[in-house]
Amino acid sequence: MDLKIKVGMASCGLAAGANDIYNAIKDYQKDSDIDISLEKTGCIGMCFAEPLIEIIADDKSATYGYLKEDKLKDIIENFAKGEPQKGNMILSNFADAEENETLASQTRIVLRNVGQINPISIDDYIERDGYKALEKAIKELSPSKVIAEIKESGLRGRGGAGFPTGLKWQFAATQFSNKKYIVCNADEGDPGAFMDRSVLEGDPHSIIEGMAIGAYAIGADEGYIYCRAEYPMAIKHLKIAIKQAEENNKLGNNILGTKFNFKLHIKEGAGAFVCGEETALMASIEGERGMPRIRPPFPAQSGLWGKPTNINNVETFANIAWIILNGAKEYNKYGTEKSRGTKVFALAGKIRNSGLIEVPMGIPLRDVIYKVGGGIKNNRPFKGVQLGGPSGGCLPESMLDTLVDYESINKTGAIMGSGGMVVMDDTTCMVDVARFFLNFTQNESCGKCTFCRVGTKRMLEILTRITEGKGVLEDIERLENLAENVAKGSLCGLGQTAPNPVLTTLKYFKEEYLSHIEDKKCVAGVCTNLLTYEINPDLCVGCTLCAKKCPVSCISGAVKQPHEIDQDQCIKCGACYAACKFGAITKS
Repeated sequence: MDLKIKVGMASCGLAAGANDIYNAIKDYQKDSDIDISLEKTGCIGMCFAEPLIEIIADDKSATYGYLKEDKLKDIIENFAKGEPQKGNMILSNFADAEENETLASQTRIVLRNVGQINPISIDDYIERDGYKALEKAIKELSPSKVIAEIKESGLRGRGGAGFPTGLKWQFAATQFSNKKYIVCNADEGDPGAFMDRSVLEGDPHSIIEGMAIGAYAIGADEGYIYCRAEYPMAIKHLKIAIKQAEENNKLGNNILGTKFNFKLHIKEGAGAFVCGEETALMASIEGERGMPRIRPPFPAQSGLWGKPTNINNVETFANIAWIILNGAKEYNKYGTEKSRGTKVFALAGKIRNSGLIEVPMGIPLRDVIYKVGGGIKNNRPFKGVQLGGPSGGCLPESMLDTLVDYESINKTGAIMGSGGMVVMDDTTCMVDVARFFLNFTQNESCGKCTFCRVGTKRMLEILTRITEGKGVLEDIERLENLAENVAKGSLCGLGQTAPNPVLTTLKYFKEEYLSHIEDKKCVAGVCTNLLTYEINPDLCVGCTLCAKKCPVSCISGAVKQPHEIDQDQCIKCGACYAACKFGAITKS
């Protein structure tokens, strides 16, 4: 039996040891009687089970995860015999596998090729109808008809704000200028987000094709992909894909024998979160410091070097070719009336199936977390989910029936954002979560606006004080007043949305703030200054292990006798708690 074996070689796979798996299969391939075609691919989204391989024979396929090199031989040979072993099998199109339902619950448009093709092979992309949409657009449709199709699809910008993409394109198209630009915002910087990285690493040609179609629609002949330098594999794959597209007349002059010209460049960002804002991003491309500008004029009127410019993010562009090829009506079969299509999310935090997913708009949050995400790790109680990154908000269990669409999410006080979804269990302190995200935005503030620069600093000081047990009830009112002023007085989206994590945790988890302030207790046991470690004399056997592990020698007691912690000397590090094998040390 001839086998095709694909190894997931995205950043997540490589971090988990995929390179060793690939080399081990390559070595096995040399001496095996089985005819094996070995290929590299991107991430299919199941990062929790990396490293992964997919084995294909005729119309049968199975994906195996949690792999070690010593298991490969048996897995390959058993599959070749028609007796695939189920130990490491997580997906299969012909047998029961534990994650079949996880994938079946998804609808893949943006991720249609990720994990299916070799990302640096234009031939693989073309085999899956790649560049057919570009050919259809520039040979069969006028620019206005392309825009009309995108408008009819209802596609909204997936970068966070959800502005209608077709309308945005129309604004740029109607501007009269001898030069226009189109830009892909790939400056993904939200903690816990990796949607753009996975698409760029796994299917770079879909971004190029989407940008080329957009350029044709608005009348641009030059474009930039603004990608953060911390994504070296994404940049490498983009460079290869751009070169391949140029060599195959999908980019450059007289594309596909027409009069359409389009050149594409990569601009590597230095990792400033504020450069995800459109005007700051353009300033960075121009070689200036990445700081936001006052709008209007909007980029469609005066963008890069004063010329009309259209900016969309990675996920938005990844939808374009599918819509043009399959039609707006087909796209409208997914989602809700005001939020069409699908949405890609990066599931992270205390969730079983961490990784990348794509679900139809309108799915309840509960289904995303429990049906697609597999629920909470170690069966612990769900506490909250952070949507929209540092600009978003934290929602409690009572909000899990909220539908995943722009209007429904916005009503909660959170935002859809670009797609980060961080799940939290009962061991998470929500005050500390608010402090973490505000610390991030405060560090990333460009400093241009006083409210953002100083206001977030004052809010962070109050949150830090509360987590240290020094808060007072008046701090809650101070936080709310500061949040209102920071949101109103900041120039760009970073400052305007920075208070969201604080406001939503105050709204839905106020009891935790009160516990920190009034009772000087952190119910999750996270804020170290509020913790007390005590030894239960009835359970302590006097093994002395806790005393040996204590870095400040504050535990005393004779061998085989109950020990005691000097509370004045204890630094609350938790070393004793972790070391005790008898459950004698309690944390409260």
